[in-house]
Amino acid sequence: MTLETKKNAFIELGKFLNQFSEAENRPQNDVLGNAVFFDSFVDLIHLSQSHNGWYTPEQVYYAVQSWANALTEENLNNWLNAYDFSNVKPKKIALILAGNIPLVGFHDFLSVLIAGHDVLVKTSSNDQHLLPFLAKYLIHIEPEFANKITFTEGKLENFDAVIATGSNNTARYFEYYFKNKPSIIRKSRNSVAILNGEETKEQLIALGEDIFRYFGLGCRNVSKLFVPKGYNFDAFFEAMFEYQDIIKYEKYANNYDYNKAVFLMSNFKLLDNGFLTIKEDNSHASPISSVFYEYYENLADLEKRLDSEADNIQCIVSNNLVKNSVAFGQTQQPKLWDYADNIDTISFLLIT
Repeated sequence: MTLETKKNAFIELGKFLNQFSEAENRPQNDVLGNAVFFDSFVDLIHLSQSHNGWYTPEQVYYAVQSWANALTEENLNNWLNAYDFSNVKPKKIALILAGNIPLVGFHDFLSVLIAGHDVLVKTSSNDQHLLPFLAKYLIHIEPEFANKITFTEGKLENFDAVIATGSNNTARYFEYYFKNKPSIIRKSRNSVAILNGEETKEQLIALGEDIFRYFGLGCRNVSKLFVPKGYNFDAFFEAMFEYQDIIKYEKYANNYDYNKAVFLMSNFKLLDNGFLTIKEDNSHASPISSVFYEYYENLADLEKRLDSEADNIQCIVSNNLVKNSVAFGQTQQPKLWDYADNIDTISFLLIT
């Protein structure tokens, strides 16, 4: 398969996904495979919550639209033009995927196939249906993919390299188990936001998207705020009320009640608005329905600290207060070239 053939297949997948949104599912006449796949995908989206309680239709539609926006000819060319694929020797690359948010492993799946390798996928028990469905669509569009895509529920065998994502505990197991294979091992990370008190209401509302999208389960979700000494949280809480309906989701509400009770029993000082607690804490990783915060005295020192903790941080959100920061509301809209953990997956696949 040529690079152009593979790109065209993923472009067609992007067109297919672009038909589905929370507002409306509308089939387009020029999209391939609709007669076979359109209605089944609508059904799968609405069944996803029965497979994983966090995968509400709203969240699955958001993930689908994010990939529809990414899989365009322009984006694929901008991403791939920086690489030389002429000397790739096809190998079998194993993927061990997370399942914290819908289609979280799709970028690795895409990267392996685009690079010219075969992919052996072990899905998370929390996300066993969405990616296999999209793989079937790709094979329908380009049958040569049939011999390049394998899903397995058992032990991974007969592979040349591995990309594995998990918690810090499972990462230690992965590092030992795959010590003799080329690998990318991803651990737990969190994202943080830096505020200075000059943010607009619109920016703070957008920050709520970074906090609450996917119920805060993703590594790109903001779980920690850095605020200046004396910061007044009134404007922050006023902006967060845009997301108050999140408490209507039972799993989120249960986490809110439980984590708030644990904090109160431990006599921690909390700020609370009825669906989100914020707590002063040095850690980056806050539980669901809670955001930690910490005061800073000057940005230069904070930036040095965050540089030293880079291995634990996925994104830094701010109004350009530090270098390489992400704009408010954009953490869950990464470009194809925004690699998880800042590890260039394509470069790894080209030298593996």
